Amino acid sequence: MSKKFYITTPIYYVNARPHIGHAYTTIACDTVARRHRMLGDDTWFLTGTDEHGQKIERAAQAAGKTPQQFADEVSETFRTSWERLGLSYDDFIRTTSDRHKEGVQALWRKIRDNGHIYKGTYTGQYCVFDELYVDAVGPGAPCPDCGRPTETVHEENYYFKLSAFEDKLIKLYTEQPDFIRPETRRNEVISFVRSGLRDLSVSRSTFSWGIPVPDDPKHVVYVWLDALANYITALGYGQKDQSKYEKYWPGIHMIGKEIVRFHCVYWPAFLMASGLPLPKGIVAHGWLLFEENKMSKSRGNIVRTETIVDVLGIDALRYFLLREIVFGQDGSFSFDALVQRYNADLANGLGNLASRTLTMINRYFRGEVPYPSQTGRTPADEAIASTAKRVIAEFDSLFDQYQFSRALELAWGLVAAVDKYIVENEPWSLGEKQDEGSRARLATVLYTSAEALRIVTALSHPIMPDATAKIWTQLGLGEIRKFDLSALQWGQLRLGTKLGEIQAVFPRADKSAVERMHKMEELKSENAAVTSAPPSTSPATQEAAVKPESSAGTKPGTAVPDGKISIDDFAKVELRVALVKTAERVKGADKLLRLEVDLGTEVRQLVAGIAEAYEPETLVGRKVVIVANLAPRKLRGLESNGMIVAASPEGGKPVLASFLEDVPIGTRLK
Repeated sequence: MSKKFYITTPIYYVNARPHIGHAYTTIACDTVARRHRMLGDDTWFLTGTDEHGQKIERAAQAAGKTPQQFADEVSETFRTSWERLGLSYDDFIRTTSDRHKEGVQALWRKIRDNGHIYKGTYTGQYCVFDELYVDAVGPGAPCPDCGRPTETVHEENYYFKLSAFEDKLIKLYTEQPDFIRPETRRNEVISFVRSGLRDLSVSRSTFSWGIPVPDDPKHVVYVWLDALANYITALGYGQKDQSKYEKYWPGIHMIGKEIVRFHCVYWPAFLMASGLPLPKGIVAHGWLLFEENKMSKSRGNIVRTETIVDVLGIDALRYFLLREIVFGQDGSFSFDALVQRYNADLANGLGNLASRTLTMINRYFRGEVPYPSQTGRTPADEAIASTAKRVIAEFDSLFDQYQFSRALELAWGLVAAVDKYIVENEPWSLGEKQDEGSRARLATVLYTSAEALRIVTALSHPIMPDATAKIWTQLGLGEIRKFDLSALQWGQLRLGTKLGEIQAVFPRADKSAVERMHKMEELKSENAAVTSAPPSTSPATQEAAVKPESSAGTKPGTAVPDGKISIDDFAKVELRVALVKTAERVKGADKLLRLEVDLGTEVRQLVAGIAEAYEPETLVGRKVVIVANLAPRKLRGLESNGMIVAASPEGGKPVLASFLEDVPIGTRLK
């Protein structure tokens, strides 16, 4: 019988679009969920958005929208971002949904009926940014958490008897030391609770954007009681069908360190007061800094995930975040570090191991996994097998402790060991010999390398689902999602397995990748004028607006200065977005590539002079701009039906036009 496993992200506040900090938490949860599914566990993964509170009400007013309209728009950007990242969540909860409201009111009644809520008045300081009552003195006093000015609040409130749970919370932390991880956060929470707890205001009566308090609609439920309840309301708590709640609760919460107090003090106290089971544990990670500075809109250093995905792919981002940053500690992100890690570990590491091993099996054994010699095994062969067995055992243990970086470091130690093993055993030299001993040795070396590749691929699938699925298919093993990770052992690669088509998985990135990512972020911060049309229009007619800076008001037939063109001339050029389907070098031409591009309604062949700037495999799947109404012409005997658009700096290599938004293929630029 499979075990039940439930994991949640924090629900993200809808005051801003998602960025790489939000993605970090969600990717970590997604990785854990994927691993538990591979282990055969009945897994449920929850994420969502937190949409109530005074801050949202004010942000909506400033934007000239209703709070619901504002929340709908920002919540949808989270869904869109998570779908683009391929995240495998099972449910997306919104605190404005009816199911959530119903569950929150049921929880309120439970706590109230158990005698833990009473009515009073509050006079003091309130931080709207953190939605937090604070111990600050005087109007405008700074919030001790974020440093922003607080507001003086005087209103009727309902209070929760938090002070009554001080001893119970200390007992919880003491008897279950793994309830809060890492230990540094646990110690912070214990210190906070031991300093003394005061009763907590759990309603607001000076604004209305929230869930009405049962039997007293003048009040709305305090946003943190509202938000924290999502972990059980999403499972059906307080509703007619509570089967998911009964099946999956309790679970694991993964959060950022800035909201530890709410999750580790308030949330367990609310559950104790209601008589409900406590979470299995709370895991807090540190901040993700950008080049050693905390990301913020005021600094202009927010990094969006789509930038990285466009340049290096989803798996590169996932691997970097979990390998580079020690989970639980603050970590620094930079584009340079990302590309360096990508090249070292993925392009030159796992990608190179897969390419060289599988290519040699193709070349020397007709694409079938060879039979290793049973008599001529060497200590080097046994060392690889022994290392792989140790990696399997220790990787699981480290992952269970959320030590992602150490687990990946361990696995990539096996990659390095196999690379060294291949260099020392020179299978390419053995392949040139035809004697029986050399063939047997070659088979052993390549089988050992392929089996180690299989082990690393299986272990790292939850971290890099797309790339590892491709390697698994190239190994001839079918769909990796059907593999039972709990049964992973050395020696399971079946002899004679027919390999799939061999393709590069991680093309090497050069310095231009860093420059491109920097430029894309700069353009976003400057609100570049490239937007996609409403999704209701068809791809064939949908247009991306690129406003020309000059001649915008020129009338038809109007004379224009020498050397300039009229708007009519510009309109004759048909620029469209196309998707590169295939790319290959043109034989005998150093600068030319032959491309097949999809315009949505047709596939065309183009010949482009960009071979010195781009490797063919890096272009497949990329969106480019082409001149679609150019008369065909022949280059090196190949017909080119259009022209690719690129910037050509003087003395430099051409740079292809790129989009910051997801523009459908076939879209016309104007």
